[in-house]
Amino acid sequence: MADVVQYRLERMVDELDDLEQRGIFSRREIAEIVKQRRKFEYRLKRPSPLKQDFLAYIDYETQLDSLRRLRKKLVVSHESENQGNEKKKKKKKSKSDFAGVLRIMDIYELVLKRYKGDIDIWFRYLEFCRLKKNGRMKKALAKLVRFHPKVPGVWIYAAAWEFDHNLNVAAARALMQEGLRVCPTSEDLWIEYLRMELTYLNKLKARKVALGEDEGTLTRDQSDAYGKQQREENEDSFLSFSVKPENNENSNVEDGDSEKKQALFAERGMSIFQTIYSGAVEAVPSSLNLRQRFLEILEGTKLANSEEMRDEILNGMKRDFLTEPEFWDWLARREYNPETVHEMSEEAIISHLQRAIEVYEEALRSVPSGNMFRLYANCLMSFMAHKGGETTISELSDEAVNYVSHLLRIYERAESMACLTEDLACDYLSFYLQLGRLDEARKLSTKLCSGKLAESVQLWVLRITIEIKCIAGSSPSLSDADLLSLFELFRCSLRRFPVSKSENLWLMALKFYANQRPYFNKLLEISVTTLARDGGSENGFSLSSAIVKFILQKDGIQQTRETYKRFLALPHPGLVLYKNCIDLETNLASIGDKDGLMNARKLYESALATYDQDVKLWQDYYQMESKMGTSEKATAVVWRARRILKDAGVFIASPNLG
Repeated sequence: MADVVQYRLERMVDELDDLEQRGIFSRREIAEIVKQRRKFEYRLKRPSPLKQDFLAYIDYETQLDSLRRLRKKLVVSHESENQGNEKKKKKKKSKSDFAGVLRIMDIYELVLKRYKGDIDIWFRYLEFCRLKKNGRMKKALAKLVRFHPKVPGVWIYAAAWEFDHNLNVAAARALMQEGLRVCPTSEDLWIEYLRMELTYLNKLKARKVALGEDEGTLTRDQSDAYGKQQREENEDSFLSFSVKPENNENSNVEDGDSEKKQALFAERGMSIFQTIYSGAVEAVPSSLNLRQRFLEILEGTKLANSEEMRDEILNGMKRDFLTEPEFWDWLARREYNPETVHEMSEEAIISHLQRAIEVYEEALRSVPSGNMFRLYANCLMSFMAHKGGETTISELSDEAVNYVSHLLRIYERAESMACLTEDLACDYLSFYLQLGRLDEARKLSTKLCSGKLAESVQLWVLRITIEIKCIAGSSPSLSDADLLSLFELFRCSLRRFPVSKSENLWLMALKFYANQRPYFNKLLEISVTTLARDGGSENGFSLSSAIVKFILQKDGIQQTRETYKRFLALPHPGLVLYKNCIDLETNLASIGDKDGLMNARKLYESALATYDQDVKLWQDYYQMESKMGTSEKATAVVWRARRILKDAGVFIASPNLG
């Protein structure tokens, strides 16, 4: 290994000498460069070098080459000032000007031999070749296509390079078609193939215009808001089909001939569009998004018989996606889109909204589902947000009040048709809260929580929230009867659900009764009973840890220790609880608590009795003994971990063990 590394470093001597002679780097800086390169070379010669080793070497060499170019400019500028008015001679490029780029490419070749399947590294290499223009792009693309033929982005990148850089339309078309044969279900490939063909056709037309043989362009005048949005999306796409021709005021072509040529290009574009669209729909018949993207492109270009083609696409979508709520929502949003109505007059906005409502009503006749009702309601909610975000009836205009009533009728229809899902019911209650109708919200929440949606945690959270608001609104302070009624409601809901699903309910109850000791103690009893019922397991949310934190803030460390010991006595206490208690005790030990370190050790031993294969737990134990304990105990932890862990190599390789 050492001989190979030394050989590679010796090959850099000429480059380093050149850098020193030209005054770009000093001898001390070159010594540091050699030191860093030797370190990276040894990493790469390990039996199993990591991907991060290669990438770190590439980043270092990239930054070094950038610094070299900057220093070179300064040196050349200084020499030019010293020469004064003498004739300036253009210096030839030396070895150091090429060595950095060549070394980076060699490192890329090495990492790609070992990690052929990492597509991100391939694209990093391609971008480097494209920026440096080193002549290796074609070879790199050929390798990438051979290793990753099933990745659509590879074909798109290769075709774009041929189209934009080499100006080879035939090669780009061949790559796209080959990509579609290999990946026929890729939506991006179909869309970019269409964009490429329309871009090429538009370039041909722009050339005709520049030569005075034609006029106009295939790009539609996109002055409206929707058009502007489409134009921005097309500009961001990999192959844009918007090509602006040069102005030609001296055209000698007759109007009649010009119109015929314009029609010829439009017809050819439509023929291309129809061919690619038919192939795409045949290959991916179930994709709504694909047809939407085709329609967007059609509406952004001026093609022959585009209205007929638009109707054909919409009819096909309606036929194939009649029962899809997303299709109807998209169709309605074409009539009313909150993002594009800001510049419209009030009458125009209402007109668009009415047409969207008609679409939603037709959709409900075809797809009477909870999702469809929710999409319908969201549209009306977006309209009311556009009206200024008012939430009470008194602040709304007469027109907005009508739509509030309409929205409430939609929720009522969903309930009467048994289409009220959990999400829709939560939206229903939240809307009543926004309107300030607490009595209606209270009756509805009681009804929903006693019906088929009684197993919804979120509905219970809303019900309790509404009860608290109603009680708080009727009197400035809570009476004993109010506290008792709310506690019974909390008790009913907390016992209904396992801890893993009722995080919000528990946190709400603990926070609400944090200063009410009798009720807080009752919540503690309920939590112990619930955890015992659930087997003590806590996945995700740790109820016991949350209660321990509340008690620590209220009652101090002694009561906290008694509480967490009570939870740890339950079967299968969670690792989260152990770690939180360990953190608590180590923090206390660090500020001088005499029992903190001893309790932390007991907690570690208790946790390792159950979670003996948790590497992080062993590492934390070792770190604690290293900082607060003795070296003998820290060494003992290391030897125990080596003996017990099945994958002890991960523990030994940890940088924390030093």
